[in-house]
Amino acid sequence: MIDTELIDYIAGLSRLELDAGERQVMTTQLEQIIAYMDVLNQLDTAGVEPMSHVFPVKNVLREDEVMPSQVRYELLAGSPAGDKEAFLVPKAVE
Repeated sequence: MIDTELIDYIAGLSRLELDAGERQVMTTQLEQIIAYMDVLNQLDTAGVEPMSHVFPVKNVLREDEVMPSQVRYELLAGSPAGDKEAFLVPKAVE
């Protein structure tokens, strides 16, 4: 059973501010979703192979190849602040 306490909890997690009318709509919608999930739970899925996608998906990424990288000092030469090893940036977190 979905009550206002659960709706307030979900709204808080979602960072939503709901008025009374919106709470009632959300209660109705969540009850409908849960009722539909109960229908789906009653389906016989024995022998059905689990899948992650509806269509067959293959990896379309290229194979990893070892390639020469850029020369570090050339990359760092154009930086406004840096040493010979890395880019230097201002501290962002205290």
